[in-house]
Amino acid sequence: MGNKIEILDTTLRDGEQTSGVSFSKSEKLTLAKLLLKELNIDRIEIASARVSKGELEAVKEITSWGASNDYLDRIEVLTFVDNGASIEWMKKTGAKIQNLLTKGSLNHLEHQLKQKPIEHFKNISKNVHQAEKEGFTTNVYLEDWSNGMSNSKEYVFQYLDFLTQLPVSRILLPDTLGVLTPEKTYHFINEIVIRYPKIHFDFHGHNDYDLSVSNTMEAIKAGIKGLHLTVNGMGERAGNAPLASVVAVINDFLPDVEINIKENSLFKVSEIVATLTGFRIPANKPIVGENVFTQTAGIHADGDNKNNLYYNDLLPERFGRKRRYALGKTSGKSNIQKNLQELGLTLNEIDLKKVTQRVIELGDRKERVTAEDLPFIISDVLGNNVPDKVKINSYVLTHSKGLKPSTSISLKILNKTFEENASGDGQYDAFWNALKKVYTKQKINLPKLIDYAVRIPPGSNSDALCETTITWNNGKSKFKTRGLDSDQTVSAIKATEKMLNIIQS
Repeated sequence: MGNKIEILDTTLRDGEQTSGVSFSKSEKLTLAKLLLKELNIDRIEIASARVSKGELEAVKEITSWGASNDYLDRIEVLTFVDNGASIEWMKKTGAKIQNLLTKGSLNHLEHQLKQKPIEHFKNISKNVHQAEKEGFTTNVYLEDWSNGMSNSKEYVFQYLDFLTQLPVSRILLPDTLGVLTPEKTYHFINEIVIRYPKIHFDFHGHNDYDLSVSNTMEAIKAGIKGLHLTVNGMGERAGNAPLASVVAVINDFLPDVEINIKENSLFKVSEIVATLTGFRIPANKPIVGENVFTQTAGIHADGDNKNNLYYNDLLPERFGRKRRYALGKTSGKSNIQKNLQELGLTLNEIDLKKVTQRVIELGDRKERVTAEDLPFIISDVLGNNVPDKVKINSYVLTHSKGLKPSTSISLKILNKTFEENASGDGQYDAFWNALKKVYTKQKINLPKLIDYAVRIPPGSNSDALCETTITWNNGKSKFKTRGLDSDQTVSAIKATEKMLNIIQS
């Protein structure tokens, strides 16, 4: 058997201390169920005692569900040394495990509580014994423990010696201000574990220097028995150690360590938490970010086709995800082919080259081209078999508040250039009026526009390509032309240019 590590998720407590985040009662219950059932988290910390009436009701909901589903012994609440007020609050909620917040540094004790160690210890002893009498289990937080080890180690060990004499289940060691380095994390925890080999210690890391995952690894190597993590790394200031990253690191780099977390549910729960909190996941965030399993450079897609040269052990399928191949100006044929395979499409070499070139051109003018855009691009490129006798060289579209939109255009008809300007009820209407001026002078009748439809690929967002399909009637028959661009008006102009070539031929 390997070294078993308990995971405590504190998204619902410390994660809720993320600026601007507050969970409703129903959201807390939903997430508690997901954490325990979907991810198989060992323990969850769900609230702080005495915060609000809403917090009280949320804890009651969660503990009621937990008691009915055999999860109650995995649900914990942060409490305070407050002459029994937190314990009375706990009694109302149905919770059975308190995580008692105490002072782990002499600096905090003397300046925040203005107490001597003996007085603090006396109050803690009173709380722990009262909790035991009420049937509660007690874990103890040593707030600011990391600074305590750096600046008042004698106090820390005096306190730990005292705690070993109390009915305490676990001692929780937080890097409250995120000041530890990996070296210090290992040294401090290893020193404590060696001195107190029979005590269960948890490590609670913060990410102020972006070292929380590294510190967590060193805590495990030093002999820690439990880790405190949050979904998406939520938490005070720069947040806590992120659950998904730590799980992946343990599974891939610490083979002798056992954890119970279900990897394939990490991404799903991450997205749900992001949706409920409005706390957006950075696109490049490891494991759960939008881009982390996306190859952008064409050479990478080519390498993946040749013995998976750009794969590592972080296979997206482990986390319920899929590898993607981005489309844009750095795309090559291999990127296009990978996306075509996903869509069930095949192109010959000539057509593939045309589509690749069009994707690169669009990528130069657009932040990204999506896989959903690809069928539109194929349709636009391969369906563009009209003559090139009419070319819209340039246009200026203006739209100002209180003024009618106006357009100036320059177009070439059979190698002869014409320029006009006009206003209209909208930008395309102004363009159309300018165009009519040119063709009226040439004594050519333009067909009537009888339908104008714009769509974006299903599932796309605001930066998607627009496909504009215009239906025309030239008096004898109806026909359609399509234009494709990231700008709606420009896509309509491109559809119109195709129409002009059709009638010119």
